[in-house]
Amino acid sequence: MKKLKYKRILLKLSGESLMGKKVFGIDHNVLEFFANEVKQIHKIGVQIGIVIGGGNIYRGLSASAQGIDRVAGDQMGMLSTLINSIALQNAIEKNEIYTRLMSAIKMEEIAETFIRRRAIRHLEKGRIVIFGAGTGHPYFSTDTAASLRAVEIQADVIVKGTRVDGVFDSDPEKNKKAYKFEKISYLDILKKNLRVMDLTAISLCQENNLPIVVFNMDVPGNLLKLVRGEKVGTFIHHP
Repeated sequence: MKKLKYKRILLKLSGESLMGKKVFGIDHNVLEFFANEVKQIHKIGVQIGIVIGGGNIYRGLSASAQGIDRVAGDQMGMLSTLINSIALQNAIEKNEIYTRLMSAIKMEEIAETFIRRRAIRHLEKGRIVIFGAGTGHPYFSTDTAASLRAVEIQADVIVKGTRVDGVFDSDPEKNKKAYKFEKISYLDILKKNLRVMDLTAISLCQENNLPIVVFNMDVPGNLLKLVRGEKVGTFIHHP
């Protein structure tokens, strides 16, 4: 068995990634694919925390067009992340893997309230922990929630699954000549205004020297390669 580079990770997924080819909601095939990718790394002993966004549900509402204010809209977004978290939890547990869903807002009939020590204990026992409801506060994205939870559980790395192969200097889906960075510093991400994660999330990782790997989650086996230390995606770090 190959040696693991990362033993405890925080996997960040966007809500939009669950849509697959749909324009709204959750694609069952995508859920199954993500669950199988997670299963591969769980089998070799990786401790896994997951944060998933809610854009596949919430952004379909077009809050501004309906006159919804920011705080109410963010609260709706938090609930959307819980819907996605429950769906992903169900898909993972079909593979006979124990999971725990922890929420930043109290919802005891559905999820455990987030407690840092309890989350770490779940990870140590080999359970996959899904963190729902963002940070529990408005004005903070799920990217920031992922950075915060990763720091709290002492993850080795944040791995952000996207539909492109890493961080580029422009949108590779629109510009075929876009340059891919193999490695890049937090500071350069901010200077170049590369929209990998928001300012708060990047700054939190920088302050805590927490590396980020941005990679294509849609390629089978990429997540497994990443945790084994193979060159996948873009590595974001201190210079």
